[in-house]
Amino acid sequence: MKAATFDTPHTAVTPALPTATLPALGLDLVDATPAQTIDALLAPGRRRAFFMNAHCCNIRRRNRAYREAVAGADMVLPDGIGVELAGKMTGHALTANLNGTDLVPELLEEAAAEGKSVYLFGGTPGTAEAAAAALKARIPALVIAGTRDGFAGAADADAVVDAINDSGADIVLVALGVPMQELWLHRHAWRLDAPLALAVGALFDFLAGNVTRAPAMVRKAKAEWVWRLAQEPRRLAKRYLAGNASFLAHAALKAWGPESFAALQRRTLDVTLSLAALVLLSPLLLLTALAIKADSRGPVFFRQTRVGRDGRVFTMFKFRSMSVDAEARRAALLATSDRDGVCFKSKADPRVTRVGRFIRRFSIDELPQILNVLKGEMAIVGPRPALPSEVAAYPARALGRLAVKPGLTGVWQVSGRASIGFDKMVEMDLSYAASRTLLLDLTLIARTFGAVLGGRGAY
Repeated sequence: MKAATFDTPHTAVTPALPTATLPALGLDLVDATPAQTIDALLAPGRRRAFFMNAHCCNIRRRNRAYREAVAGADMVLPDGIGVELAGKMTGHALTANLNGTDLVPELLEEAAAEGKSVYLFGGTPGTAEAAAAALKARIPALVIAGTRDGFAGAADADAVVDAINDSGADIVLVALGVPMQELWLHRHAWRLDAPLALAVGALFDFLAGNVTRAPAMVRKAKAEWVWRLAQEPRRLAKRYLAGNASFLAHAALKAWGPESFAALQRRTLDVTLSLAALVLLSPLLLLTALAIKADSRGPVFFRQTRVGRDGRVFTMFKFRSMSVDAEARRAALLATSDRDGVCFKSKADPRVTRVGRFIRRFSIDELPQILNVLKGEMAIVGPRPALPSEVAAYPARALGRLAVKPGLTGVWQVSGRASIGFDKMVEMDLSYAASRTLLLDLTLIARTFGAVLGGRGAY
């Protein structure tokens, strides 16, 4: 979400709010509580905010001007069950439904407490006045700076801007309907003196009593759209029946399209092979644990922070192959690395135990990472996970390694491992990330067995 640039002498960046990027919608939405959102909306500075529901998303797909207006908003707020479902399609559970009918009155209560005034622009003749009266009844301290209808009163944009500015309003609510209200603000918000402008849809009709809100039980069940459809079937049938079906189908296609299907295939392969490996290799895992315990003091497993996909850190598991003070001694050994580049590797590393040399030779020390694969932090195939200190020293190009999950095996692992320099490893990993397929993964898995038995670069 980007802040709009206003042609006024006093601008401010919208305070940081949690956001969620929903791939199913191609949108960044505010992912915060109502209280957090209200605080950000009323913070010092200038901003405009739009609400985004399923109907808005449908219009956004086919209306370029509206799409540009939404892109220029400072805050886009999730509204309704449709957007919530679109988020869940890709695992994003939004914090709250920030619909304007509930949020704006709460915002105005806080605005009144801060001594701020509001201007209502839009609706049929008389609706803005009725909505203002309803707000005053609910929030006696609220200052109504003015009202103006959205029909004849909206005909002259210059007159509207002058009237709002002359009123001294701190907040402007624009209720011209989607997409006209967003387009109007996109064209004219920079001319308004009011720090906050919101596009509020049918809010005035609800406040004025022109449209009856669903009972609390229906709203709690997230079925208010059904109530609205029952009230105005002829006007809303296309929007709520055909529109909602179109919205969900498009969101599902974006969320579960070819790329997502390939990801599902890879995840299925990861889980299937990992579970099979745990069962088949359980005797080897047990013998390795006993050997490590008998060889040197310390735990059987070694846990280390590594960097995964998109820079997310996780705890990686290995069988311990070094002395317990290995991490403390690492800095003193960096100059002895046998490998060019960022990543440290030493054939004669004095920290490696006797059992450690054997299990490293045959990559047995890596087997506990099966647990990382099952947890979804790693994949069977992918670049090897790097240390945070290594990633901090990466050149910009090497950061491309983080575009995919790290893996137990991969191009680098089957091509010589530690005998390959850092720069060449990066190129291998970037090539894999750009061209990976399920067939390529299966090929690399098959080649891994030969690489393990050959032991090239394993130390």
